[in-house]
Amino acid sequence: YMSSPCHIEVILTEKEDVVAKATEEEPSKKKLSKKKLARQKEKMMRE
Repeated sequence: YMSSPCHIEVILTEKEDVVAKATEEEPSKKKLSKKKLARQKEKMMRE
């Protein structure tokens, strides 16, 4: 180890890509609570 020291240097750069912002088809919907989701699933199963 000491008789043959070595040094490795790695330089990384991040390439900047221009990313187009995704267009939202619908305005952000309200998130439903777990209870409401469960009720909706129950309704769908009954139909």
